[in-house]
Amino acid sequence: MRYVSTRGQTPPAPFRAVLLEGLAPDGGLMVPERYPGIGADTLRAWRGLPYAQLAGELMALFADDYAPGELARLTAAVYTAASFGTTEVAPLVDLEPGLKLLQLANGPTLSFKDIAMQLLGGLFQLELTSPAAALNILAATSGDTGSSAEYAMRGRGAIRVFMLSPHGRMSAIQRAQMYSLADPNIFNIAVEGTFDDCQDVVKAIASDVQFKQRHRLGAVNSINWARVAAQTVYYFSAYFAATARNGDPVSFCVPSGNFGNVLAGWVARSMGLPIDRLVVATNENDVLDEFFRTGRYRVRSRTLATSSPSMDISKASNFERFVFDLVERDSNRVRDLWSQLQSRGEFDLTQTAQWSGAAACGFASGRSTHADRVATIRSVHQASGRIVDPHTADGIKVARERCESGIPMICVETAQAAKFPETIAEAIGRPPPLSPELAGVLARPQRFQTMPPEVAAIRSYIEAHTV
Repeated sequence: MRYVSTRGQTPPAPFRAVLLEGLAPDGGLMVPERYPGIGADTLRAWRGLPYAQLAGELMALFADDYAPGELARLTAAVYTAASFGTTEVAPLVDLEPGLKLLQLANGPTLSFKDIAMQLLGGLFQLELTSPAAALNILAATSGDTGSSAEYAMRGRGAIRVFMLSPHGRMSAIQRAQMYSLADPNIFNIAVEGTFDDCQDVVKAIASDVQFKQRHRLGAVNSINWARVAAQTVYYFSAYFAATARNGDPVSFCVPSGNFGNVLAGWVARSMGLPIDRLVVATNENDVLDEFFRTGRYRVRSRTLATSSPSMDISKASNFERFVFDLVERDSNRVRDLWSQLQSRGEFDLTQTAQWSGAAACGFASGRSTHADRVATIRSVHQASGRIVDPHTADGIKVARERCESGIPMICVETAQAAKFPETIAEAIGRPPPLSPELAGVLARPQRFQTMPPEVAAIRSYIEAHTV
């Protein structure tokens, strides 16, 4: 399995060569030269496998340059009941007739991002075996990526993490989970701006090839292909849990901001998993919903601060990987489209030969507002006693609108409700229960560096603190 850039100007390379790289040297994103095909015999063999074993089988298809058994040992060590509360890792439960909930937020930071990030930490450690080996991770977070990455990398002496987050735009628990870590290899930078500003700084610094090589800069955002590959696993596990036999269709509704989670579903579908539709759910920052409704991708001049903050994104990084597939892997076309995006803030695919509507490629979409979130949280709680977080509520609201008779709709959970007490209290009259562990996190001192969204200043800060 070799990987190429969506921009077409980076030589193909195997998985381990691109694992630590993040953004490709040409500014694109690394993708497999082809998606591995999954036939009926493989689906039959995989049905019933424990999650850790299924993860080992799938990751071996994307990363075939490890010694036999090495990935299986790693996934067995990562996907344990001790880390995720159950060996199922991602349990599937009934929410209401025709609608199921894929529970992904049982990891160390109560976010779906833990599932891929814990594996990424192990993969990084495999690469940093020599005494002189070191890695400096640069990433941006809109809420949950930061804490999940830091918990996966904390205490690893060969790794330092520089995490950019939008100052004042995350929930109190999201901030506390990140900023209260005292590990000396963790550096939190609170950027005076939006997540898009943070992401722009990360991309600008990562595009400086000499700086990147000099400081051994890596990435944990979903621009790192290993994150996407690891997330394909729970689409397969959910499919097996939702169906009685292979070939039966299911659909997924995925709350989405940066497009990484739903991209993993697209990859699973492209591999041959019988997914009928992938429904993208956005909040008021509805760039992706607009695209799938109209074919027009239009970055907003202002990213709104909402009550589902992890989705407060107006430039979806992983969207480039999907567009690469959509334009039949024409890297010249991708470069032209992103040039238009840079100069005009938008591009339109409706007049191209590749655009025949979202439904043709298995996508649908919908939008949710604060009022929708509150109403959905309330209705779910009244019906079942279950408390869902605001991002998952966005997904449930859209999933209800897109359900089709006879095809199970699986809503993908984003985080646990305890991370967003204000919105939950507005919906059900009280905040969700707070575990002693989370209460302890909130009580700890916090340390972070506040900085403007200036590439030179943040580059200098990183340079002064790298391994």
